[in-house]
Amino acid sequence: MSRQHNVLPGFNLALGYTLVYLSLMVLIPLAAVFIKASNLSFGEFWNVVSAPRVVASYKVSFGLSLVAAAINSVFGVLLAWALVRYSFPGRKLVDALVDLPFALPTAVAGIALTAIYAKNGWVGQILEPVGFQVAYTPWGILVALIFIGLPFVVRTVQPILEDLEMETEEAAASLGANRGQTIRRVVLPALLPALLTGFALAFARAVGEYGSVIFIAGNMPFVSEITPLMIITKLEQYDYVGATAVAAVMLVLSFILLLVINFLQAWSSGRVRKGR
Repeated sequence: MSRQHNVLPGFNLALGYTLVYLSLMVLIPLAAVFIKASNLSFGEFWNVVSAPRVVASYKVSFGLSLVAAAINSVFGVLLAWALVRYSFPGRKLVDALVDLPFALPTAVAGIALTAIYAKNGWVGQILEPVGFQVAYTPWGILVALIFIGLPFVVRTVQPILEDLEMETEEAAASLGANRGQTIRRVVLPALLPALLTGFALAFARAVGEYGSVIFIAGNMPFVSEITPLMIITKLEQYDYVGATAVAAVMLVLSFILLLVINFLQAWSSGRVRKGR
């Protein structure tokens, strides 16, 4: 019996490299956060992470991140659908612009959005007379999070739409399905695993976003102050243990939410495979 040739090194060596790299880049830095936070007693830790101002920042960061990811899930699918299924002038330009938030420095994005949505900005001067202010409010945070999260949904869903043959939709129509039934029973089940992945990526990026948010948020305590800014503030005050305590809470909450999303993704993938 001949051994199968493999250009990669043996399993043990490859696994060793993988574990070492993962430990150096991910596990050790994350463990350092919890080790540093463990210098606090439970009472001290709870007082830091449950302070009213910190709790308010949790609500702003996680709440608006979930809303932004949900909005991107809807409009990201629509944008991906238009790019895949339709030909129109400037389609390649629009397709390239989708990746702009990836390449644009976050500080530049924040300054640009603030300039547009401020009272004297192109959009702000239209919204201000009707009593709707975006810049320096939670609405500004939402706009920034939508801006930086949209590419994650589009680029995750787009390949699935490209592989989804139009003949499948035509077959459903020929069997008497209307557009709503075709979307609900043919298109959406195929897109759901990728859509949940895009949602998770957009949410994870939004929770940790800092540069594009602080310029447009206004950073008012209990109103538009995000948790990453709370961590930076504690670091500037040399409260390293308090900063790591808040960071540890963010890590745990983010991990729980992402774990739930991954379970939903696995469940939806199983349903799609059973349907086939």
